Amino acid sequence: MSIVVEALSKIYGKQKAVDNISFSAEPGVLGFLGPNGAGKSTTMKILTTYIPQSSGKASVCGFDVEKEPLEVKRNVGYLPESNPLYLDMYVKESLAFIASVHGMKSPKGRIAQVIEQTGLGPEQHKKIGQLSKGYRQRVGLAQAILHDPQVLIMDEPTSGLDPNQLIGIRQLILDLGKTKTVILSTHIMQEVEAVCDHVIIINKGKIVADDTLAGLRTKNKGKRLEHIFIGLTNA
Repeated sequence: MSIVVEALSKIYGKQKAVDNISFSAEPGVLGFLGPNGAGKSTTMKILTTYIPQSSGKASVCGFDVEKEPLEVKRNVGYLPESNPLYLDMYVKESLAFIASVHGMKSPKGRIAQVIEQTGLGPEQHKKIGQLSKGYRQRVGLAQAILHDPQVLIMDEPTSGLDPNQLIGIRQLILDLGKTKTVILSTHIMQEVEAVCDHVIIINKGKIVADDTLAGLRTKNKGKRLEHIFIGLTNA
């Protein structure tokens, strides 16, 4: 398994943001769903070593997130919801900078490949601050996949994309999921139905569903994912 989470909890003061959850993920696209404040982003931040857990364990590609954070970071690409970017950098310049952070040798070919993959070709010589929100999102995605990680964790990756851009990024996520483990957090249920093999739904810090998309539908008499989600998280 690329990701293994065992009895993971995160407590802020008196609030349990993540409450004793366990799950695993392997190559493919996993939809990680839940209402606002359910614990999704907290879990993803723990898996990417941005914050420590309060208790429990998590590993990425066999590396413990608490004990081996550098190895975890080498194997993870992360696109956070906020998508922090250096707006005064040019697109190619920012990718070269990220390549240097990862210690990549001769990254020119890989940068060109990622620019093509993410559809940034027409914008590659512009400053990031000149780009639309959709293209900025593509830059964040390009940075996340640049070092060819085995695991990709993406928080609302299609935010701000128009329908045409959406199709391209959706296909890219599908392609990446053929060889990598992709965790996709989104509020767009159609997105999940289009690209995800497996779905986890978290509510109030606890996992309330963990199944294949087909399995979830079978258990819920063929209902659409949106209705299943509302039924499980509206309590």
